[in-house]
Amino acid sequence: MRIWLNGALLDDEATVSPLDHGLTTGDGVFETIKVENGRPFAVRRHLERLVRSAVGLGLPTPDVAAIETGIEAVVEPGMQFARLRVTYTGGVSPLSSDRGTSGPTILLATQEIKRPSATSAIVTVPWTRNERSAVAGLKTTSYAENVRALAYAKERGGSEAIFANTIGNLAEGTGSNIFCVYDGELVTPTLESGALAGVTRSLILEWFGGTERDVPLEQLFKAEEIFLTSTTRDVQGIHRIDDRDLPAPGTITAQVAKIFAERSAENPNP
Repeated sequence: MRIWLNGALLDDEATVSPLDHGLTTGDGVFETIKVENGRPFAVRRHLERLVRSAVGLGLPTPDVAAIETGIEAVVEPGMQFARLRVTYTGGVSPLSSDRGTSGPTILLATQEIKRPSATSAIVTVPWTRNERSAVAGLKTTSYAENVRALAYAKERGGSEAIFANTIGNLAEGTGSNIFCVYDGELVTPTLESGALAGVTRSLILEWFGGTERDVPLEQLFKAEEIFLTSTTRDVQGIHRIDDRDLPAPGTITAQVAKIFAERSAENPNP
C-alpha cells in the first residue's frame, strides 16, 4: 500500500486526526480509480466527479493539480491490478455537525486487489435508496447503509446488493450501476432514480449505447440479461438474482464487455 496525505508520501502507518469530519460525521467525498498495468484509468472523469461531489456537499473545490501529483506518487509501474482511492473530507472540525476552519483533508491510497470474477450473483435488499436525499448522486464517504446492505447480500450468497428507490423503481448497487436487457434492448435506470453517475456507466452509454429509463423493481426479475458496471468490475454478468438463475454472460453483455475492454485499452483516459 502507498499513501499520500495532504501532500506527503507516507507508509501504511499514516494517520488522520481523530477530529477529522470525514471520520466523525462522514463529511467527505471520494473516488475509486482502477490501476491496470501501472496506468490509472479515466482519471479526468473521476476527478471531475470528485469536484462535483465536493461542491454538491458544500466542501471547498478540490485542488485537482495537487491530487494529480498525489496520483503520480502512489501509482507504481509494476501494479498489475489495483484500487486507487482518493478521499477528500471536511478536515479537522468540532465534534458536531459543524465544519471547522482548518481546511480539507486529502488522502490518496493504492492497494493491489484480485480481479473480479466474470459473473456473479446479486441480492435485492429491503431498504431503499432515497432519490430525494441531500446527497443523492454524490459519491460521499457516508457509506454505512451500503456496508449494511452488502453484508446482507453476502449472507445470502451474493456479491452485491441492489436498491430500489422510495417509489419502487430500480436504482443501483452499493458500489455499482445496473443494466438490464429487455427484448434485446439495453436499459439502465435514470440518474433521477438516485443512482450515481458511474464513470463506467457513462462510457458504456457512449461506446455501446442504451436507454435510460425508469425500471420498476419487479421488472428486474423479467430481464433477459443483467450486468453490473463499476470501476473495478468493468462489465460483470449476473448469473443469479435472489433465487432466479440467468444465463451469464449473455450475448449483449459479452458484446458490451468486449467493446469496453477494447476501447479502454486504446484510451486509458477517455
